[in-house]
Amino acid sequence: QLQLVESGGGLVQPGGSLRLSCAASGFSLDYYAIGWFRQAPGKEREGVSCINTRGGSTHYADSVKGRFTVSRDNAKNTVYLQMNSLKPEDTAIYYCAAKPNYYYCAGLGAAQYDYWGQGTQVTVSS
Repeated sequence: QLQLVESGGGLVQPGGSLRLSCAASGFSLDYYAIGWFRQAPGKEREGVSCINTRGGSTHYADSVKGRFTVSRDNAKNTVYLQMNSLKPEDTAIYYCAAKPNYYYCAGLGAAQYDYWGQGTQVTVSS
């Protein structure tokens, strides 16, 4: 059964850091483009970042550029989102999503992705 599981969320003070993980089970991530998304209460789901299958191409939303870094370790079947200099407005549920058989970074539109994790809560507050 194909499954994506996010972890690493939690409560952090403004200016702090978290690293989210997106682990795949039941399939190999080698041939999947991955996206990270977030959804805050009362807001639409927002694309945060994407990464291509080999990890050499990435893209970020303007709101996180320079603070967040996406990476992947295909040997561990895991994709990461390193989040630094966190702000209260980064508070949201964070999701990873996968697009099969797509070499490139698949963009920040949710409709591009076929498989989704259950999400992990990130709260930035003092």
